Formats: sequence, C-alpha cells, structure tokens
Amino acid sequence: LTPAALYACPMARPRSDPNFLAGPYIDRAVDQRKDPAQLRAALEDPATLLVPVWRTHSLVAVSADTVSARFVPAAALGERPDPQELIVLGRFRRRLCLAVELHTPAPPPFEAGEFRDLRAIAGELPAEEAGVLAYARAMVLWRSRHRFCGRCGAPTVAREGGHLLVCSDPGCQGQHYPRIDPAVIVLVTDGERVLLGRQASWPPGRYSTIAGFVEPGESLEDAVAREVREETAVEIDAVEYHSSQPWPFPSSLMLGFMAHASRTEIRRTDQELEDARWFTRAELASGAVGLPGMHSISFRLIEDWYDSAASVPLRHEPRVRVWKR
Repeated sequence: LTPAALYACPMARPRSDPNFLAGPYIDRAVDQRKDPAQLRAALEDPATLLVPVWRTHSLVAVSADTVSARFVPAAALGERPDPQELIVLGRFRRRLCLAVELHTPAPPPFEAGEFRDLRAIAGELPAEEAGVLAYARAMVLWRSRHRFCGRCGAPTVAREGGHLLVCSDPGCQGQHYPRIDPAVIVLVTDGERVLLGRQASWPPGRYSTIAGFVEPGESLEDAVAREVREETAVEIDAVEYHSSQPWPFPSSLMLGFMAHASRTEIRRTDQELEDARWFTRAELASGAVGLPGMHSISFRLIEDWYDSAASVPLRHEPRVRVWKR
C-alpha cells in the first residue's frame, strides 16, 4: 500500500464529531474576564455556578449506572470566595461558571456529590460535563504551579478572570499565561496492520498507539517520525494530521496523526516500551489485544483505520476488548 492509497481512506477527513473533552461545550466568555466589576457582580448572582476542584479531584454525583458533574452556588462554600482565587471558565448551559480550588486538608462535604479523580471517571461523564471539569482542572493546576514568578520569584497576582498571572514585583511585572504541553500520538500502518506498543506498568494485554512530547525546535511531523523511530525503530515515509484532543492529565494537548511505515522491522531501542508489535484487523476484532478506551484519541485513530476497510465497525465487534479507563 502506497502513502497515497493510505490517505484515500476516510481517516483524515473533517470530523463531524469532536474527540472526547473537545468541542464547543462552553462559551468561554472572554469579555467576562476583562472586567473585575463583572466578576464581583457574578458572585452576587445566584445563577452563577462554581466548579470546585480539590487536589485535582472534581465534584460528581455517582449512582449505580451514571456519573454526572455537580456545580454549586457560591453560597455553598460558606465564606464568600476571594475573587482572586476564581477562574472564569465561561457560560455553560447559559450560566456563568467559575472554577475554584479548595485548599482544605480533607475534601469538603457537599450534599450534591463527592470528589473523585477526574482521570479515573472522565469517560463515564456526559461529554460536555467532562469537558467543563477537565477545563477547570487544567486551569487550577496551572494556577497552583505559578503562584510565584518564574523570572524573579515574587508572588503573582491574578488578572483577566484568572487567565493571566502578573508578577507583583514592580521591577519585573512578568506576565504568565496558561501553558499546555503538545504531544504527538500516531497510528502507524503498513496497510493491513497497525503498530501498537505497551508499557510495562500496564495490565497484561493492553496496547496503544505510539505517543510522545514535542521537543523545542521540532515540528509535529518531525516529532512523529522521531517518536516512532526511538520507540520501535520503524521508519515512516508519510504523515497525515488526523485530529486533536485536550488531555489535562496534567496539561497536554494530544495531536493525532496517521503515518505509513516504509520499514516495518521492530527493534526496541530506548526500552520505553515493554513490547511493540503489528496487529491485523482480525486480531483487533478477536480481542487478542486490549485497546484504549473509546473516549481516547488513541481509540479514534485505531477505529478510523479499522472501519475504513471493515464490514462491521470496530466498536460493534462483540469480542473487542477495550480498556475501562
């Protein structure tokens, strides 16, 4: 199969549905960030909702068969929150949402729900709610890591609804904006097979696509080729962008690609992977390998390749094994 034939498959076409944690789930209300008076007024508005985060845990309600996000009014915190500690997320379902980090030693009790590790339960939430909680978690984590200026060490002060931290030292006044870590994630194929790898810490049978962080001075295409080469010694001769997925665990943006292999011999050189091998569609459908969770971009990459030449969609194959988390 030539690279041209690879891209004739509908795997890089515009997506009608976004990846999990992505999409227009919230109006980010940039105008609301600029005016401190609007933020103070929002705290007085009973319609305003807070998205509390405690040690990266999110407030959710868990029942026998569902998990849902829980938002709380400002009054539920007891004392009025300091506007400096609030982060304007935007308007969700027509209501303004503000993220707030809780610093108590134990998770505060809320009648509405309980605090759970978002990474563990994100896939069980409705997509829009998962997006809001992930956004809040990412912003709170960034704030917690930048309470002091990276240039001079002075405390930082929040501006623009928590989306800007400014150094309090008049001689510095460094400005710090939220940062994300770009990472490439790639499904390599030789036409009839895909290349998957596994880490030693994963349960037996789990495999996933090749991934790694982009290095300074490196293009995304170069990062794809380097990661595949470093982890498996497989060489690629074509790369095509697929889609992206925010992954705030802790602060990544996953940039998905499809790639065609020009040399298929596998040699693990850096020992980052415990194993790497080629799998056919029949092996994936048979449950011979545990695939990434359906909410991950890894699964979307594999699914689009599989479905491009299969009579039954991958997620409808009865024996397919998928990670629960």
